[in-house]
Amino acid sequence: MSRSESYIREDENGVMRVGGTRVMLDSVVAAFLQGHSPETIQQQYPALSLREVYGAIAEYLARRDEIDSYLRRQESVWAEWRDRADDRANAVVQRLRSQMTSPTADTP
Repeated sequence: MSRSESYIREDENGVMRVGGTRVMLDSVVAAFLQGHSPETIQQQYPALSLREVYGAIAEYLARRDEIDSYLRRQESVWAEWRDRADDRANAVVQRLRSQMTSPTADTP
């Protein structure tokens, strides 16, 4: 990629992706903010080259306000999807969730 090309692109759904891959920028940034090295991130996402990981991180740091705003919007979208899934949970899923949150007879 030349200096003027971006390591981050927006797909047809408005999701930021790294390079020509389907790897979401969200994942790379989250790993970076958790302290993972670019080498570790590349191992987690083998579709990415090390150059693409470094490039995406460099772009994130250069455009941090813009990308953080995008990430907040993405979190809002995911929260909405989680709420929809919770509302549509079938009886088995609801029973399992209630068992996870309620104390059991085995618990002291």
